[in-house]
Amino acid sequence: MGGARGAAWVVAGACWVLGLGLADGQRALPYQDQALPTDQRVADLASRMTLDEKISQLTHESAAIPRLGVPAYNWWSEGLHGVARSGFATLFPQAIGMAATWNAPLLGQVGTVISTEARAKYNEAMRHDLHSIYYGLSFWSPNINIFRDPRWGRGQETYGEDPYLTSRLGVAFVEGLQGTDAKYLKVIATPKHFAVHSGPESTRHTANVEPSPHDLWDTYLPAFRATITEGKADSIMCAYNAVDGDPACASKLLLGDTLRRDWGFQGFVTSDCGAIDDFYDNPGHHASADAETAAVAAIKAGTDTSCGDTFRSMAGAIKRGLATEADVDVPLKRLLTARFRLGMFDDQAKVAYASIPFSEVDSAAHRDLALKTARESMVLLKNDGVLPLQSGVKTIAVIGPNAASLIALEGNYNAIPSKPVLPVDGIESEFSGAKVLYAQGSPYAEGLAMPAPRTLFHPDAESETEGLKAEYFAKPDPTGKPVVTRVDKQIDFDWSGGSPAAGVPLEAFAVRWTGTIGVPTPGAYTFRTRVAFCYPCGESEAFSVFVDGKQVSAFVTPPSGSHDSLSKDFTLNLTDSRRHALRVEYVHKGPLFGAGVSLDWIPKAGDLLPGALAAAEKANVVLAFVGLSPALEGEEMPVHVPGFSGGDRTDVKLPEAQEKMLEAVAATGKPMVVVLLNGSALAVNWAKEHAAGILEAWYPGEAGGTAIAETLSGKNNPAGRLPVTFYTGVEQLPAFDDYGMKDRTYRYFKGKPLFEFGDGLSYTTFGYSGLRLSARKLKAGDALTVKVSVKNTGKVAGDEVAEVYLTPPETNVSAVRELVGFKRVHLEAGESRRLSFVVDARGLSQVDEGGARHVESGEYGVRVAGSQVGGVAEAFAVTGRVMVAR
Repeated sequence: MGGARGAAWVVAGACWVLGLGLADGQRALPYQDQALPTDQRVADLASRMTLDEKISQLTHESAAIPRLGVPAYNWWSEGLHGVARSGFATLFPQAIGMAATWNAPLLGQVGTVISTEARAKYNEAMRHDLHSIYYGLSFWSPNINIFRDPRWGRGQETYGEDPYLTSRLGVAFVEGLQGTDAKYLKVIATPKHFAVHSGPESTRHTANVEPSPHDLWDTYLPAFRATITEGKADSIMCAYNAVDGDPACASKLLLGDTLRRDWGFQGFVTSDCGAIDDFYDNPGHHASADAETAAVAAIKAGTDTSCGDTFRSMAGAIKRGLATEADVDVPLKRLLTARFRLGMFDDQAKVAYASIPFSEVDSAAHRDLALKTARESMVLLKNDGVLPLQSGVKTIAVIGPNAASLIALEGNYNAIPSKPVLPVDGIESEFSGAKVLYAQGSPYAEGLAMPAPRTLFHPDAESETEGLKAEYFAKPDPTGKPVVTRVDKQIDFDWSGGSPAAGVPLEAFAVRWTGTIGVPTPGAYTFRTRVAFCYPCGESEAFSVFVDGKQVSAFVTPPSGSHDSLSKDFTLNLTDSRRHALRVEYVHKGPLFGAGVSLDWIPKAGDLLPGALAAAEKANVVLAFVGLSPALEGEEMPVHVPGFSGGDRTDVKLPEAQEKMLEAVAATGKPMVVVLLNGSALAVNWAKEHAAGILEAWYPGEAGGTAIAETLSGKNNPAGRLPVTFYTGVEQLPAFDDYGMKDRTYRYFKGKPLFEFGDGLSYTTFGYSGLRLSARKLKAGDALTVKVSVKNTGKVAGDEVAEVYLTPPETNVSAVRELVGFKRVHLEAGESRRLSFVVDARGLSQVDEGGARHVESGEYGVRVAGSQVGGVAEAFAVTGRVMVAR
């Protein structure tokens, strides 16, 4: 969709009238009678379907059944940190950044905004009879896998390494998504990937993970339990990998015994995409002989819908006697129940969520919440007094590969932001009285493409303005009169499903950029034109590049409309550093996916460092924006450069090119603040020792540049906390593919990390006092109440995150300590507040070696502080022994 700038639609299938559409005097069939219980309506509708019609409902692309008034429905939508891949929407910080807020109520608000925008988009889609992928109401998020190892590329999608923190944030997010209506779900949340899934990406389709019973029930399953039993998530996604020899999507242990029997789950299970194919495909699990036996195995185990076509094989399986029609009825009824609970077959006038207007999408109020969330996600890791920056600072050097990178705001599985604020632009706005000198400084890593920096471009040969003249045309042809003319600082845009400018139709437009290009030193430079991510792809994309009037590159989407490769490299051999005429033309056709283009380059580190040094020499302070990129870490990626492999990392150090830039710039003697943008822990050992300050900003969303700048200026007092441990290097970690929790995460790691889980500084100070426990001797099974006073002992207002840690009696498998409570509170200077935490039997329990959970007798300790150390502590004892349901 086109966000606030309008929308265009593809009509798919017949025109369905939702909400019965009965003629006067026509009697409603039982499934059309809204007065009947849902289970009766579901049973009636299912009974009227043929076997082929039933099977057609079991994939993520459920077919229309015109004779019954059942519209087509696509079960695949994404909403990890904003409604994704369906036009402009509010983009919040990546999940790992939201976890750094340590603010569960805030994540509930974020979930509420995402579901509001999802309903608004769905309502508009229904008005235009659009039944496409990404425009539905079943959302495949949150990702609540435990981020057990920082090398996992998808760890950015999670809430970190701790089961308790993940549980609390996950429940809040699920509740925000699904809404508060007593009858209807706002959207359906789908916690994923169930279970024991956290890399490596390269083996996810073949790996058989055999966790110990202790690790399974202590680490890998608690967050799933919480989102199902407390959050009441109506769906769950099973994983690619196998667990204890059975594919996760055919696991009796996971789907039967645990999910449905023990946890009482009544919703539906969806497979990860292609996961059922992995039962029999090569490479795969070799658990099934073919598609028919795979489909039967998954359905009988409890998987209800497949992302992919495997379940279409059920007709053949029934003919072979491998299954019966009754086997098909089980998942069918669960899926139909979900659609009825979403109000899809009811009078829309009676479904409150059906009235949410499209104007809610990307609204000012929602953008304000994105900024608030980004502010709260900032984690200050070091400050020798340079921060906050003095208001009178005259010249600021902004350097580094993440200073002006759109993708570093977005993360992955992201919404499309309409008004993203890049870090360098946020700095220029916040420090308007200072001169800001920008230099890219270094590549992410040698050999990796990155956006060509604005410093290469000027609108004409004489201008000092950075950027290019941009002309936007309301037709797929860059000729005639443009509807919008402006200066774009760089060519790095993501418009998937949205219009790039007012008056430009999203389904067909063109852009022409003109001006000059000048490289740092004479030589050969590799450039790359790249169109935006799309899945599925179906658009027609074309671009051309001209230098000094000569065409140097051109690309057109293949006629099929399927384009896995969305980029093309070209080389510029420039014998001088003068400005050369540049023209770039881009044409887009297709309303739903894929609009957007970037002009990248693959620079050598030596080409960029002189610019960073020159800027630093002229500046009073250097802000170095370094870290990672979703182009380096992510899901099954074709990336193989030093330190990275296939989306995962082989090392946790800052890439060498960036480290060398930091060291060289530090040699100028200017104070340097390192700002990290990344989705996982980094071993920034040199920066901890030598930088004046370190700010962890994650992939901070659309308002990231503003939030970072306000934190550096002091307008935002940082209070984020690390949701993961920052290790000094891979030598502190077990093998990546070892799923044992020994020596992993703050709970089981006994070494000294670079930064601890829960760490985070402030511009003020806080003190703790008056710790009181409800009992010094507690009967097993009873809850413990912990009360404490926290005071802002500094001179400025700020937030504090009070963290409650339990030290249990030591066993062969006990944790060093465990988080059992947290609260984020705002305190004015000098203000005190009394906080209360209730730690129930589950919070006081431990999982033994056999996987059973008990509250054990023995001596315990409780500590309340702003981190794992300090604060106040007390001891108490538990008498007796009580089993706790796992």
